[in-house]
Amino acid sequence: MHSSKKVAFYTLGCKLNFSETSTIARSFEGEGFQRVDFSEKADIYVINTCSVTENADKRFKTIVKQAQKANPKAFVAAVGCYAQLKPHELADVDGVDLVLGATEKFKITDYLNDLSKNDFGEVHSCEIEDADFYVGSYSIGDRTRAFLKVQDGCDYKCTYCTIPLARGISRSDTLENVLQNAADISAQGIKEIVLTGVNIGDYGKGEFGNKKHEHTFLELVKALDEVEGIERLRISSIEPNLLKNETIDFVAKSRTFVPHFHIPLQSGSNEILKLMRRRYMRELYVERVAKIREVMPHACIGVDVIVGFPGETDERFLETYHFLNELDISYLHVFTYSERDNTPAAEMEGVVPMKVRNKRSKMLRGLSVKKRRAFYESQLGTTRTVLFEGENKEGYIHGFTENYVKVKAPWNPELVNTLKEITLTKIDEDGLVRFEELSIATVD
Repeated sequence: MHSSKKVAFYTLGCKLNFSETSTIARSFEGEGFQRVDFSEKADIYVINTCSVTENADKRFKTIVKQAQKANPKAFVAAVGCYAQLKPHELADVDGVDLVLGATEKFKITDYLNDLSKNDFGEVHSCEIEDADFYVGSYSIGDRTRAFLKVQDGCDYKCTYCTIPLARGISRSDTLENVLQNAADISAQGIKEIVLTGVNIGDYGKGEFGNKKHEHTFLELVKALDEVEGIERLRISSIEPNLLKNETIDFVAKSRTFVPHFHIPLQSGSNEILKLMRRRYMRELYVERVAKIREVMPHACIGVDVIVGFPGETDERFLETYHFLNELDISYLHVFTYSERDNTPAAEMEGVVPMKVRNKRSKMLRGLSVKKRRAFYESQLGTTRTVLFEGENKEGYIHGFTENYVKVKAPWNPELVNTLKEITLTKIDEDGLVRFEELSIATVD
């Protein structure tokens, strides 16, 4: 019925959004649509929105304008987290025809029977309580790695966060589904799978649409380790209180899991952690890092941290700064706190001025550069395996070692999507690492 219709997608936000966009795109292809690049002329533009960063809200309007410029008659749909939280605001944006919340985004093709331009944005946004079914998805971003979604939603109530409002309760894919998806991905010649979810360490909860647990995160990891054909598995981001010692021990000896952890900290001050309603104190975080270092000295450890949370005085910020400076970690993802409607933190006192938030963010980003550099230096002279990516970046090919050191070599198309054993030799002026190849043989 849509023989010649073209659809284009734009994704804001996290890896989970990217994997869901892929699933939505596949449903369009199943209906006979042709997928084109967002910059091209399409009949339908789908924008998958994010509610986590202030910037994502502002960018939304720009992206709608971009779509309208490419085709003024096109149909523009907004889906995803921001669409769930503020559907009417998005519907008011000039040019938006359809806004779909958390449950409807996967049924978008059902809403598109009439592609004539609407005079105003139509809203279908469920009550978030209805978002209790689970839609599994995976995305193939490039042919090197795929993001596999195993869990959605969150039962935690961090005071700054809208994700429980935008994505609903914690629920998981069934183990057999995850394993099937993993096998499908590796059958396509993809070498690395990144496990994603909203609160991935909570995996197993809600496998039956209730709180009953059939499987745990550790069981998921053990089962995935046995799927044939997968070369590498990476855990995207996991709460420190849910990253158990057994999991760390298992990753250390596993066949496919790589020594790379990304563990949100958010603050190095216990007072702020309490105000954020995080489920641990900084002492637990220190234990986690120590445990990883004990069994995987060469592991890469990334940290999420929020600056400028209400009540973050200069002293408390410096507590975070010194805590991170002394911790044996490899890089930081720094978020500048921004107020979100309907969150307890937005009502808290001790608001930090924007200028101070930005200055703190800069300080921590500077610290991250130092940490990454020191981590890369510590890896020089070691032998690692690198997975090369598919893009020619100004005459170079890039890749990541299993412990997430980013390397570069002169462009060579034969290296694309191969695993090679290398010795890391020096850090280039752009901060990436150069290496010498040990053998021409590809690692099997």
